[in-house]
Amino acid sequence: MFDPRVAVASLSGESDAEWARHAAPHVGAAFLGGVALDEPAQEAARALVARGRSEFLTDDPLAFVEEQLVALADTDVFAAVNVRSTTVDPIRDVAVLCADHDAGVEINAHCRQDELCAVGCGETLLRDTDRLVEYVTTAADSEAPVGVKVRAEVDGVSLSDLAPKLADAGASWLHVDAMDTESVISDIVAAAPDLFVVANNGVRGRETAHEYLRYGADAVSVGRPSDDPVVLRRVRAAVDEWFDGDATDPSRDAGREVPHR
Repeated sequence: MFDPRVAVASLSGESDAEWARHAAPHVGAAFLGGVALDEPAQEAARALVARGRSEFLTDDPLAFVEEQLVALADTDVFAAVNVRSTTVDPIRDVAVLCADHDAGVEINAHCRQDELCAVGCGETLLRDTDRLVEYVTTAADSEAPVGVKVRAEVDGVSLSDLAPKLADAGASWLHVDAMDTESVISDIVAAAPDLFVVANNGVRGRETAHEYLRYGADAVSVGRPSDDPVVLRRVRAAVDEWFDGDATDPSRDAGREVPHR
């Protein structure tokens, strides 16, 4: 879906076009945002800022998204905008905008802050499958590439059960914060082999990148150190090594089959 198979993951209030441009020499994709699209999501973002969290606050989210995408038009990076909404119409609007700029839209089913969950954004979508599927279907109808950012280790949520439903709804990728359960990547790959799986959490270099790739991830993303070129170069080298076929897979040496695509 993108190459090189390294991405930088959205960081609230930080992941804008300037951030993506700094990462561009090392990555194939940048997930901008998260951007709160409707009033309840914006109100939650304002509440987060009031207690010291960094967020993108704007009176016109669509204009903000367009400004960021225009600023990246001369780069080779695949840009996707991570978005939050409590209603479906803003998802449609931002997806149409992203399609116009050859960009993707990533539905945020990941953030776990109380303010966002209270209004029905972020992680709560993992338990509200019908609404999440509706968001994906609506965005996919715009012909923009669509993905979903999800989190592992949420009580009562099976990502391997959810992944095929999202693929059927039109999702092209699943961006997985694996938390402390890296092996969840293997379960998702087995359940939804047509999804492009981007593994996230703790990616810092060869060891962590190759662990996710051994479990079958198609790409990895860097979160908190995404503004550190030393980390990005290290991860890029590890991923290039893997896909160039120069990496040794210790799981094979141990005689254990681990999915590797």
